[in-house]
Amino acid sequence: MTDRPVRAPRGVDITRANAARIYDCLLGGSHNFAADREAARAALRHLPGARAIARANRAVMQRAVRFALGLGITQFLDIGSGIPTFGSTHEVVRAERPRARVVYVDNDPVAVAHGRAVLADDPYAAVAAADLRDPVGLLRDREVRRLDFGRPVALLLVAVVHFLSDADRPAEVIAALRDALAPGSVLVLTHATLDHGPAPEGQRAVQDVYARTPTPLVLRSRAELRPFFQGFDLVEPGIVSLPHWRPTEPDEPFDRAALHGLAGVGVKP
Repeated sequence: MTDRPVRAPRGVDITRANAARIYDCLLGGSHNFAADREAARAALRHLPGARAIARANRAVMQRAVRFALGLGITQFLDIGSGIPTFGSTHEVVRAERPRARVVYVDNDPVAVAHGRAVLADDPYAAVAAADLRDPVGLLRDREVRRLDFGRPVALLLVAVVHFLSDADRPAEVIAALRDALAPGSVLVLTHATLDHGPAPEGQRAVQDVYARTPTPLVLRSRAELRPFFQGFDLVEPGIVSLPHWRPTEPDEPFDRAALHGLAGVGVKP
């Protein structure tokens, strides 16, 4: 019998891979287990650029957070955040606004437990255990209610909506969250895409890896993401590939694997 790691919360099945921990593994984090590392290796066999995608996604999040800070926003709701390490939202925010409030939300007990440990000494950050599929319940969560929804909030849905199936009605879920936001709020959304490949067999193989987790992966096109921004004014350059959303250095080379992700930011008028 394999010894159970001390850091694994009781009641959590660490023998089954989890999307948040796979992502942590791809970013080079340490908050993952053997099943997650094996799933990450499987994803890399079929999509060797998976690490580049994860890093490009994290870089877009950081640029979008700075965009929101530039608008004067000091409240951030990061849903599906995973484990807040390696340049997460609160780290970017603290560099410019030390007292800005950040609330992370995840439905993975391991991500929540580790997030709370990471943020134990930060009085302006919190982690909520809630599910994006239940936006009403999420908005009622005690930690989420620390935010003042009478003022603008930056809503981050970074690499999470692609874990909602069409049956989960993602556009309706996002609309319910949008309706709770004050004018001037920002939506940041990134999503895995069918655009730019990989080849169909590679797409299926990567989806098969995530199909063995509690959160199967759904790849969508740019056109399929447009309804998610209903009620928001998309900012330039619109919904584009990860490296093309307001790069810090426009001519900086990038791994073409990063084209397998899309990013968009909208402002609620």
